[in-house]
Amino acid sequence: MNDPKFAAARNRLEKLWAPGKEFLGTEYAIMAGAMSWVSERHLVAAVSNAGGFGVIACGSMGPELLAAEIAATKEMTSKPFGVNLITMHPQLDDLIAVCREQNVGHVVLAGGLPSSNSIKAVKEFAKVVCFAPALVLAKKLTRSGADALVIEGSEAGGHVGPVSLTVLAQEILPEIRDVPIFCAGGIGRGEAIASLLEMGASGVQVGTRLVCASECIAHPAFKKAFIRASAREAVTTVQLDDRFPVIPVRALNNKGTEAFMNVQREVIEKFRAGHVEQGEAQLEIEHFWAGALRRAVVDGDVENGSVMAGQSVGMVKKEQPASEILAELVDQAVQSFAQRDI
Repeated sequence: MNDPKFAAARNRLEKLWAPGKEFLGTEYAIMAGAMSWVSERHLVAAVSNAGGFGVIACGSMGPELLAAEIAATKEMTSKPFGVNLITMHPQLDDLIAVCREQNVGHVVLAGGLPSSNSIKAVKEFAKVVCFAPALVLAKKLTRSGADALVIEGSEAGGHVGPVSLTVLAQEILPEIRDVPIFCAGGIGRGEAIASLLEMGASGVQVGTRLVCASECIAHPAFKKAFIRASAREAVTTVQLDDRFPVIPVRALNNKGTEAFMNVQREVIEKFRAGHVEQGEAQLEIEHFWAGALRRAVVDGDVENGSVMAGQSVGMVKKEQPASEILAELVDQAVQSFAQRDI
């Protein structure tokens, strides 16, 4: 495109997300969200090869399985990619050691506030990315050594916090300037990326849009559910008892959503009857999701499994290569800047 207006718009984009690109070592400052059972070698490599930053979702993997997944991903791409580790994983230290042994350049610590020891251990060999659900925690994490932050709004799929990205961006972006910040949650088009970059973000994280990448191994029925869904169908779960705090999970409303409510009721009744301890009951509630998500993603049971999806699912219209998805997002961002006659 030789139009000076579009050249200026492209330059504007490159300038705004330059810190994010430099941090990730990529052509685009677009991270792929780490989605359990979805973000494995095929999707991760496809995103990285397309200019983005793929992230392996370790989830409940053990050290040996994670090592094999990292090695297999390296066989498919020479571009940078990261590994997402859950802070509550009982073998977190061993998983960090695997990342060190495999020369992983970026580690994302998610699923809870990471300890300063975990951050320190990762920083000895890689860059550390942490999730910050509030300004006070963003400041704490940067003091603890986080090299970059992700602020994820409640519009996202899977386990989510209570605050929308619209609010988090206003709260955190003007206050934190010393590390790159990547915005996540409900991002389905490039116009949103352009606006967030102008607010001070260094890049974005995209998950739901990438589920229907042709390289993604998710079951065809899982992808079809995304393509058919509207934004309002991606709803969050409800907590039934304050003694058993449940992190809300955003997924397409189905029988699986109802089943989770029933699981909560059954476990709470067992606790009240003295059949299980509170900690054991809490774990039983949380374990529901691992099996429910696998049933949907791997087995294609989109009626009884958990079809975790962000509200941007309404913008997923077809299956297409990861490179095409990323190119669309970038083109839309450039068009957005061009229309403002920058």
